[in-house]
Order: sequence, then structure tokens, then C-alpha cells
Amino acid sequence: MGILLFILIFYILLSVSLPKVFEKAGYDPKKAYIPGLNMGVMAEIVGRKRAHAWWLLFPIVNLFILAGLCIDLVRSFGRYSFLDSVMAVIAAPFYNFYLGYSKNEKYIGPAWKQEKEYKKKLEEAQKSGKKIEYNRLQQKNPYKKGVIREWAEAIIFAVFAATFIRMFLIEAFMIPTSSMESSLMTGDFLFVSKTSYGVRMPQTIAMLPLVHNRAPLVGGESYLENPRLNYRRLPALREIERNDPIVFNYPEGDSVYITPGRTWGKYDLDRGRIPPQMAEYIRQGRIELVTRPYDKADHYIKRCVGLPGDKIEIKNRQLFVNGAPAEDPEKIQFVYLVKFGSPVNKQRLIDLGINAGELQSSRGNMFQLALTDEQLEKVKSFGDVVVEPYIAEPRPKEIFPHDPENYNWSVDNFGPILVPAAGETVELTPENIALYRRIIETYENNDFKRRGDSFFINGNKADSYTFRQDYFWVMGDNRHNSEDSRFWGFVPETHIVGKPLIIWMSLKNGKLSDGIRWNRIFSSAND
Repeated sequence: MGILLFILIFYILLSVSLPKVFEKAGYDPKKAYIPGLNMGVMAEIVGRKRAHAWWLLFPIVNLFILAGLCIDLVRSFGRYSFLDSVMAVIAAPFYNFYLGYSKNEKYIGPAWKQEKEYKKKLEEAQKSGKKIEYNRLQQKNPYKKGVIREWAEAIIFAVFAATFIRMFLIEAFMIPTSSMESSLMTGDFLFVSKTSYGVRMPQTIAMLPLVHNRAPLVGGESYLENPRLNYRRLPALREIERNDPIVFNYPEGDSVYITPGRTWGKYDLDRGRIPPQMAEYIRQGRIELVTRPYDKADHYIKRCVGLPGDKIEIKNRQLFVNGAPAEDPEKIQFVYLVKFGSPVNKQRLIDLGINAGELQSSRGNMFQLALTDEQLEKVKSFGDVVVEPYIAEPRPKEIFPHDPENYNWSVDNFGPILVPAAGETVELTPENIALYRRIIETYENNDFKRRGDSFFINGNKADSYTFRQDYFWVMGDNRHNSEDSRFWGFVPETHIVGKPLIIWMSLKNGKLSDGIRWNRIFSSAND
């Protein structure tokens, strides 16, 4: 069931629950069936102006406005308890039916207006020094709330407000790995805009608030896969541009093994990418496979280097887009084999911004370091040093599209490959089917079968396929230390989460104990 259908059903139920409530409040019950007017009358019943209902047209804000109207409506019938307020929000139509048809429930006046007037009397009594009158008003105050209720309502409101902000506007992320160094560092905390590329409406709706996919403390997944809404995205404020850093759900994150330290995809086991001991635990059944809806897959951040329709190719580490050398990020890193003629002070290398973890795996004076052009020149200036570029060997089983018979690619020599665009049609052959099978079968939810050299899509023989959505090609700025599209392929439009805005905190090596990078706080995440 789509979210629009859900909203429509809720609105219909709410409307048909209001006629008797309107009648008890002295209004024409027929107005309950008139869209728009019914919400204006409801606002008037609780003591607000009818124009207040216009706020219901504003996304996100309307949720809080509607909740406030529902609470004030039950209070206008003398229902002031915390439980009444909760039920007014989570079961509004059913509570309204009860208020309207119960002979014991009477309309006592516009609650919002009456409370406002009562507070004014209290303030006047306090200002004029009329202690007896003030105490009398306090004792009879029907709107008075206990300390526990005040805190409970404040916490509930804060949680729901934070949840909606996180869901629709801005979410905080942390960079857990070095795949984007030196542009984005391990331990950078980012604010990510979900409105830039269009707000992706919630799909998984039964979940713990303020948690992505794992429940804190107790472990396990933090959501229920059903009920589930269809994919919808609001209009974008801007289009994804080439070289934009983007946050997205890991495309192969729908089936994962969660191990200490990191999460592995199901396909990593067959490709031999999981450490042997951990792989053996998985085969023994000691680590279970966890399936996730794609909006609950882990978040990744990479740079979008290929847009829908682009041709991508890598030759000897150089990225080409549509046949021309791509503009590299200013702080792009490649791995070099560095051999010093004499022992080197590792702290001197760390001071250059080189990842401390890379220095731990050195063999004597030989290092394998990911360096920017600037760092490379500084390392060369050390004197007695030999530097050689690292060129990765082909690993067709690990590298997309994982078809050793037809593709012998590496992270440094890859492609050419076309990035699919919505509406574009591609011929399907035994040689290229590995490129598109996951798109057809998983991302676009078709029944796909292969029989020899023939392909069947939804039961029909097919020699071509037309893509239904756009796809993107992403790569990390740390080109030799990044798991990106070269390993698992295209990023579907449905998986796009948002655009990084600013770095609001940065911890060295991701640890507070190692210190704070003060110069990165409140800097742009797009530089």
C-alpha cells in the first residue's frame, strides 16, 4: 500500500468520525464531509481560527499541527489526561467516534482558547499579588500537569521531532573508514541534507526511532520489514552533479553477515573477500545471514563520478568519463610503494596526514601508503627514498561484474561500461548479462531466468531490456582503499539518501582519545 493511499484512508476515516462531534459542538455535521472545510471547522471548535488549518498543507509541519488539533479536540470534551492525549493522536478517528456517539461525553468549549484565557487569569493574579485568588485558580486548574507528565510529554515531543527531522530533513552520519580520505576523514561527523536530491519518503515504517538498522544495547535489527510502503521521492532541490559526494544505501546490503568490526555482503563469501576464519564461522552457521529492505541497508558515502548515460573507463588509474580524462578531486589518493633507505620516524609521516593504520603493516623500511599528490612530493623530499606507483592486478572474481569468463578487470584498469539511464534500452547477451542481471532481478524487481543463452523476464523471452530508473557510478577518493562501484556496480536512484553539507565534528582516527581535528569543525563536506 502506497503512502498516498494510507493518507487518503486516514483522512476519510477522520472525516466520517467528525459529524457527531461537530453536532455536539453546535456546528453543521455535513461540514465534516467537505474536504478542507472540515479541518477549518475542527480548528474553530478547539478555539483557533479556521485559517490555522492551512498549515496542514505543509509537509512535516502538518503532522504536528494535526496532532495538536486532535489533542485539543478531546480536551474540548473535558478529556485532559495523558492517556487521552496519546489516544487522540494514535487513534484519532476511533476516539472521535466515541466522543460523538457516547451520551456521557459533552462539548465544554474550545480548549485551546479556554486554556489561554485561564493562563492569562493566573498571570494577572500573580502580577497583582492576589495570592488567595492565584492559589484558588491553581487548585482548580484543569490544565495543570504533574512534573512526570511534563517530562514525559517533553521527551515524546523531542523524540518525535528529532525522528521527523532525521527522516525528512537532515541526518547525522560518521565516516567510519578511509575510503574518502583525504577529502573526508575517518572520524568526520557530517550533517547530510535529505532534501537536496528529493526527500525519499519512508518505506519501512515500523521501527525504533532515531536508529537506522541495529537496535542499541540488545542487538538485532531495529525494525519490522512489514508493513512497508512503496518507493516515493519528493521533488529534488537540485540534481546530482558529477563529482558530488553522495550518501546512499549500500546496493548489496540487502543480505549481509554482521561480524565484529564490520558488515559483509552475502556475495563477499563466494568472492573470497571475507577473512578465512570469519568465512568458516559463516559456513558453520555460527553467523546468520540478515536480510534487509534496501532503505535499511548500511549507509555509504562516495563521490559520484558517473551520471546516468555516462561511459566510464579506467586506464592505468586514470578515470575517463565519456572518453575524456575526468577532473580528479583535489585530494585524490593513490597507493604507492615507498622504501626508505634508512629508518624513518613514523610520527613524521603521521604529521603529513598519512593514515596511522597504514604504518602498522610496514615491512622494515618498506611502506604501502595512500598519498595525495601533495603528500607524495613531501615524502619524496625525505631524501633517500624510492617511490613506485602501485598498479592493481586483475581480480575478476572480486571486481564487478564478477564474470571471469568475459571480464578481466582491476580497480586500475576497468571498463568501458555504460551507466544505465531511465528509459534507455540495452541489448542482452551472454557476454553482458552479468552487468545488468542484478538491476533487472533485484533493483527493478523482475522475475529473471536464464536458460542456456536465452533470457526470460517475467516469463517472456527477452533479448533487450529498458531501464525503469536512473543509476549512478561512485568511487572513493582513496582510490586503492575504497569498496565502491568497481566492486559492486551501479547505485540505483532508489538508494540515494542525500548530500553531505558540513562537518560538525572530527575525531582523529575516529576516537575521542586520539584528539579532535579542530580545523575541520564546521567546514564544508563538499570541498
